[in-house]
Amino acid sequence: MSTDKPSAVLWDMDGTLVDTEPYWIAVETELVESFGGTWTSEDALQLVGNALIDSAKILRAAGVDMEPDAIVQLLTDRVAERLRSEGVPFRPGARELLADLRAQGIPTALVTMSLRRMALDVVSLIDFAAFDFVVAGDDVSNPKPHPDPYLQAAGLLGVDIADAIVIEDSPTGLAAGLASGATTLGVPHIVALDGLGAHELWATLDGRTAADLADLRARVMSGATR
Repeated sequence: MSTDKPSAVLWDMDGTLVDTEPYWIAVETELVESFGGTWTSEDALQLVGNALIDSAKILRAAGVDMEPDAIVQLLTDRVAERLRSEGVPFRPGARELLADLRAQGIPTALVTMSLRRMALDVVSLIDFAAFDFVVAGDDVSNPKPHPDPYLQAAGLLGVDIADAIVIEDSPTGLAAGLASGATTLGVPHIVALDGLGAHELWATLDGRTAADLADLRARVMSGATR
């Protein structure tokens, strides 16, 4: 395996690090139905990876008679309640890969479109120092699919984004990672990622290590991916 480590690994949160997408879908459904509307699985899928304010506008159009900012706060509160009561459900292999990256001294950042307060709640429940920085949805003016969140994370870490790896589970997140110039790894969860330009797709992070990410980076540098 390659010994060329990425300069940093930048993680999406919902659906990539932790399996919180079902929580979001459940609270969206409850909210829309409380206003007499209908929220289908297809409706929910269109919000995966979106900035919360954009999702809130779609929910408002579906009949939720609240201001978008209020919708964002309510959704965040309800998902946070589920996290506290049901725990943080890590995606397969995600915690172990993150721990290996830390053991290898590879910098990491969490880059999520969830609010900072929720991101910090999730980070606080990890039993080791998992991330050097957190960039959240309320930290950026231009959310994913814009590259800004990942560029901001690279800037905080003091690394060249071209030497970093982004791990994402959504089309919106992949677009952000690719636009930033990072090596972008897709790990599909709820939404398919085929044909969206990821440098590589892995079915799961289970069993993967920092050495596997170094191998991926080497293949990208040699033009052996895609």
